[in-house]
Amino acid sequence: MEKRIAVIGVIVENPESVEKLNSLLHAFSDIIIGRMGLPYRERNLSIVSLAVDAPQNVISELTGKIGKLDGISVKTAYSNKIFDD
Repeated sequence: MEKRIAVIGVIVENPESVEKLNSLLHAFSDIIIGRMGLPYRERNLSIVSLAVDAPQNVISELTGKIGKLDGISVKTAYSNKIFDD
């Protein structure tokens, strides 16, 4: 199965959605290489970056679910290299 490396950027503007976001990330934890969360208290939001390794459709599934959460924005950048696993 072809896999891609991607970086997912998440901006959390609604703190009430954090629990749902964390639940989603736990459900997809097998594809997450690393995660960094930065609380930006001066602006009352948080920034989360994820590095993932998975088939493109699985990455899209995760980002689609994240994007449906209230007060959360998400964007993904994919590597050009495709890995056959």
